[in-house]
Amino acid sequence: MLAYWSSLRVDGRLPARAQIDPRRLKSQLPTVSLIDVVRGEDGRVDYRQRLAGTGLFNVYGCEITGRRLSDVYSEADAAYWREQLDGVVASGRPAVGCQTITTRSVGACALLWMRLPLAKDGRNVDMILGYDSPVGGRIRTSETGIRAA
Repeated sequence: MLAYWSSLRVDGRLPARAQIDPRRLKSQLPTVSLIDVVRGEDGRVDYRQRLAGTGLFNVYGCEITGRRLSDVYSEADAAYWREQLDGVVASGRPAVGCQTITTRSVGACALLWMRLPLAKDGRNVDMILGYDSPVGGRIRTSETGIRAA
């Protein structure tokens, strides 16, 4: 995923959503997401799940497409994600991490994640490409599309 995203950069400019070819990400698609950067009139930034792969339904136990951070996560988890996404927007650089999550559908699991900035103008991040890899819990790889190495 990172190598593909990097290959789309030209002259240091960030790739745009329109450059992403889902056919190049077939094996990752079940846990890929697109996150809109929503800028309010007051200058505040919020985030909305534009797209969430089918494997993420099995992680969260519900459809998260179209939802904002506060609609999906507890207050503490939403704050965590806001901090991570704010960092991607401010720096224009990828971010990776690991977070422990607990949901009714899978119990506790580790979520290894990557967030990659996208920008229509090549500079100002307006969308974030996400990839998640849940580890542990009651997640079956056949439900997420994730395969062992």
